[in-house]
Amino acid sequence: MNLQRLLIEKMEHRILVGTVAFLATIAIIGWIAINEPGRMAAFERQFSGRSIERGAALFANNCSTCHGVDGLGVVGRAPALNSPYLFGHDFFAEINREQQALEAELGAEGTTEARVTEIQARLTELQTQRATLTQQLQAAVDAPGDYDPAAPDRLVNLGWGGGLYNFVFTTLVHGRPTSSSYWPQPMAAWAQTAGGPLRNDQLQDLTNYILNWDKGDDWTTEDALAVRQHPIRPVDASTVVASDIETVGRDVPAIVAELANYTGDVQNGMALYNGALACAGCHMNAAVAPLTEGTWTRAETERLADPAVQALGITDPLSYVVHSIVLPNEYISPGYPAGVMPQNFGDRLTYQDMADLVAYLQSQDQQ
Repeated sequence: MNLQRLLIEKMEHRILVGTVAFLATIAIIGWIAINEPGRMAAFERQFSGRSIERGAALFANNCSTCHGVDGLGVVGRAPALNSPYLFGHDFFAEINREQQALEAELGAEGTTEARVTEIQARLTELQTQRATLTQQLQAAVDAPGDYDPAAPDRLVNLGWGGGLYNFVFTTLVHGRPTSSSYWPQPMAAWAQTAGGPLRNDQLQDLTNYILNWDKGDDWTTEDALAVRQHPIRPVDASTVVASDIETVGRDVPAIVAELANYTGDVQNGMALYNGALACAGCHMNAAVAPLTEGTWTRAETERLADPAVQALGITDPLSYVVHSIVLPNEYISPGYPAGVMPQNFGDRLTYQDMADLVAYLQSQDQQ
């Protein structure tokens, strides 16, 4: 009886209900089809936004020490990424296009004398505009690095044909080990597959954050002038002269004495430790190197009492820490292997870098 109540007795009623259901299904499917592109676009925007946010945090922690917190580069250390040069913006593009079109018209048959006069006048105006723009960009050309507004696309100048995303991503993955021939320290490999600290998804977030700086056609001459350090074109290492930037070297007493003239920045020291120098990778869990936390206390209470340290003439925590950084194999902490810590920090660190690192390590005893 209950089953009979659920059934539609008349055939025409069944046909009507089926038709309505069919049309309703078609309408729903049509609505979904119409709105799906918009829904997917919104989803992609949200996904991209979250990726860029994660990339911003990664950049601040790992890249800002060398490339600047604003991506405008650090003089003598690493080039700007927030730059019209990286994104290939040509400030002379409109002038060049109009000039080429006018010159083609000038050489065409049938151009009247009146039109020739107009074209020549306009070409003169364009030359004046070019000269003015060249003068406005001169300060950008004079900034450190290699920037030529007449050859404005970095990827073209490097002979790279794989697109900007792949250029940035692969540089993050593999680093630029040969860049030591023209920068004080080479670009590190950041991918875990290449021995670095970051996963592929993190490298993708970093790449998306860097590419988010692109302004398309809205780059201005002020953007070019804001760049502190342009890229340096790769050169033969045999032709490179010594850098003008003074690094600390390996004379520990001299370094300690000079550090008295510097004030360390804990935040910059943390960025160096966790990012460019990749110290945290070994010191974070005490597996292959002593823990970061307690470095200063251990130096005072344990290391200075060690006869091996005393034999090196080390009598204070600052000297011990500096010595450990620039001459890491002269004293090996008990229980850890030799040869793990890089031997070239003395050639890579400025005095301000060292002061920042020391300030950061001191701060770890206060937690």
